[in-house]
Amino acid sequence: VQLQASGGGLVQAGGSLRLSCAASGSRFHVNDMRWYRQTPGKQRELVATITRSSTSNYADSVKGRFTISRDNARNTAYLLMDSLKPSDSAVYYCNADVVTFQDSRVRDYWGQGTLVTVSS
Repeated sequence: VQLQASGGGLVQAGGSLRLSCAASGSRFHVNDMRWYRQTPGKQRELVATITRSSTSNYADSVKGRFTISRDNARNTAYLLMDSLKPSDSAVYYCNADVVTFQDSRVRDYWGQGTLVTVSS
């Protein structure tokens, strides 16, 4: 199973971006999916979580501005980021709990980061 993150880029403050995280492979399903972000010299920060039934939670710093969603048929999660601030600039990583049918074990997978830069 692989996670592929995409959608980062350069945007002006106040603008919007939508990140995508797609899981690919065979014989699996995805439970919780998460977005983290990290800036140089800082710990990775949990931004948003969504369960398979689409219950979501957000870091206080992004509540009201970011929306996490998912499409289970496509094994894909999205992070819509509105009203972006320069402080949102970071490398964003997706993370997922994946159950493989082969052994019914839950494994933790990470996508590669996608860079978001918000200019002032």
